[in-house]
Amino acid sequence: MRGYIIKRLLLGIPTILGAMLLIFTIMRVIPGDVAVLIAVGGSEGEEVVAEEKVEKIRVQLGLDRPVYEQFGEWVWQVVTWDLGDSFILRQPVTEMLARKLPMTLQLGLMALLLSWIIAIPIGILSAVKQDTPLDYIPRFISIIGLAIPNFWLGILILTFAAAWFNWFPPIIYQTPWDDPVVNMTQLFFPCLVLGASQAAIQVRMMRTTMLEVLREDYIRTANAKGLKKISVLWRHAMKNALIPVVTISGSQLANLIGGALVTETVFNLPGIGAATVDAVRLRDYPVIQNFVLIITTGHVLVNLLIDLLYGWLNPRIRYS
Repeated sequence: MRGYIIKRLLLGIPTILGAMLLIFTIMRVIPGDVAVLIAVGGSEGEEVVAEEKVEKIRVQLGLDRPVYEQFGEWVWQVVTWDLGDSFILRQPVTEMLARKLPMTLQLGLMALLLSWIIAIPIGILSAVKQDTPLDYIPRFISIIGLAIPNFWLGILILTFAAAWFNWFPPIIYQTPWDDPVVNMTQLFFPCLVLGASQAAIQVRMMRTTMLEVLREDYIRTANAKGLKKISVLWRHAMKNALIPVVTISGSQLANLIGGALVTETVFNLPGIGAATVDAVRLRDYPVIQNFVLIITTGHVLVNLLIDLLYGWLNPRIRYS
């Protein structure tokens, strides 16, 4: 097992380096010049500034050097965990990351947990009650959940939450350590938006895999022995049916962190998603590059964790 983990981590290094190169290249070829934005005071207007001033800012930021030197410096910063300073805010990126990443992780984990709470029981019920109204209704709702974009659902929930529950996006975000109740209240609707489409996918996956498992010989044997149906479902069927759900949940968790880009912006949450959107608008290279790198690294680590969970869910799966 230890050798397998080390091998997977080593194989993740080329993936991360490739992602770094892609991020770096995209930021250099998209329109816009951060030096000009800084020269005009952060405005994205068409103000005319002296070329000497813009060139001086480029030199200060190190943007006058060859791109391979800039990329090499970034790789070294990542290795030494000195991610540089934001071009716009002039704050260390590591400090910004320490402030904003916990909120985004909490949002993603809560959304995934909420999707499990909704999807797993409904998926099992839909499989057990196949071709009945208790099967048709969840399938219909899951299709709707897949069809609705997150940003539109967020705006819709925001409108109705304000009208019906007098709930508005937080002006000041409260961490779980400051006020857990307020924190959960602030994150409930964003979690609902992020988790809705994920729950829709999981319901369909859980139903499909549960139907396959219920047709297995060992399930028929358990039923023939007179075991209670709830015992057959819980002890014999569900763990095997959960394997594909766990697989997609791993990619979903990483996608949820990426999906926070829109949700955090809509609900005014100070996470890495909203910060990345602002950084893209202002061409803040260090913030964009390192925040996207963190999301990419999260993908690699989550996929490794999901692979390791297979052995627990299905003892027939072992790693050597």
